[in-house]
Amino acid sequence: MRKLFCCAVALLATVGCFAVSSAQAADVEEGFVSIFDGKSLDGWAKHGGSAKYKVENGEIIGECVPNTPHNTFLVYEKEYGNFILKLDFKVSVPGNSGVQFRSQIREDGDRMFGYQCEIAGDQDNARIYDEGRRGHQKGRVWLDPTPEETLKKAFATYKAGDWNTLEIQCVGPSIRTWINGVAVSNFFDYVDFKGYFGLQVHAGGQGTIHWKNIRVKDLGVSEWKSFFVKGDAGWEIKDAYKFVPACWKFNEEEGYLIGEHPASEPKDGLIVTNDNYDDFVAKVDYRYWGGNSALYFRAHEVDTTWLLRGCQDEIAGNGKEAAIWHTAGKNEPGRGWLGSDDEFVETIRNKDGWNTIAVAACGDRATTFLNGFRVVDIDDPKLEKTGKLGLQLHGHADGKMWFKNFQVMPITKEQRALIER
Repeated sequence: MRKLFCCAVALLATVGCFAVSSAQAADVEEGFVSIFDGKSLDGWAKHGGSAKYKVENGEIIGECVPNTPHNTFLVYEKEYGNFILKLDFKVSVPGNSGVQFRSQIREDGDRMFGYQCEIAGDQDNARIYDEGRRGHQKGRVWLDPTPEETLKKAFATYKAGDWNTLEIQCVGPSIRTWINGVAVSNFFDYVDFKGYFGLQVHAGGQGTIHWKNIRVKDLGVSEWKSFFVKGDAGWEIKDAYKFVPACWKFNEEEGYLIGEHPASEPKDGLIVTNDNYDDFVAKVDYRYWGGNSALYFRAHEVDTTWLLRGCQDEIAGNGKEAAIWHTAGKNEPGRGWLGSDDEFVETIRNKDGWNTIAVAACGDRATTFLNGFRVVDIDDPKLEKTGKLGLQLHGHADGKMWFKNFQVMPITKEQRALIER
């Protein structure tokens, strides 16, 4: 009888172990790696304020110390570029929190800055805030332009005082989030492409936040390709050519390209890429001195004095900066202005120095930026789907421009599939 009982116990134990193993196997997602062992804070380090972090019952628990002045961050030691991050979170004592990603630590070690996925226990859950940098700047709180109806739909799934799932995906310029499986943020940005994760506890009167099941799928790192490079013989243009070459020369000492165009010249002066680019983010730093200019994208060569037909990310020295203009071709009408934000541009444009203009294009969507701020964001099925990049000096105009750091970051077909999933 005792022998039979022992065998039964052993069988139950075996079945139990098999059940646990099966459950664990079911929880394992292909390509994901846990970055929290459930038992300790190994691999994590605290930066910033006075909040306390501890591990209990397989959870990281962050507790606000009331009325202390600074936000606190528990930072994972490894940097990631492109990734999918998944975790569960719970707010047991109401307060403000977030998950930093592609973020950096200030030199004094006091705090993080960069992208933050909001945990607020309200309709702003899973929105993206630029901690310590662009957040609450120029009249904007959030980086994402998420519609109100989307925020309401996501918040309807939120379980106050209970566990919720959060997913963050970064692929090149694309940033997306989901809460409890419902899509929230979906936008482009070009400022940071690699950095650290951090679990934030916001300064304030109270707040206790729990995190568990923190795992990440590493999708590599996207890199910029430069069209202006410094070789043994000095600065040169790589993988692109000059149209009206007399317009262009480098300042060899400081590495910027000078474009000067007389009104007597009917043709546009252009720097045109050899290759077409379908989906990408591109940027250039410029200093405007006069005339009219643009960063062309998805443009096609045509037999005209302006050579290129397609979209322009406008450079005009006024409120039309970073507006999208569609240029005509030979016997092909253009579409004119596809989007602009003149009033906002005047608040962010540097009128007496260098500016940065950028554009991200993927499928039907195109987003332009000026000095780190989104200007135009359109979804237009009529957009060209491929074409050249180019820098323009408009014909029949006295124009002068300086350009530097002309770069592109292509989006692969595999990356686009993730962006559009």
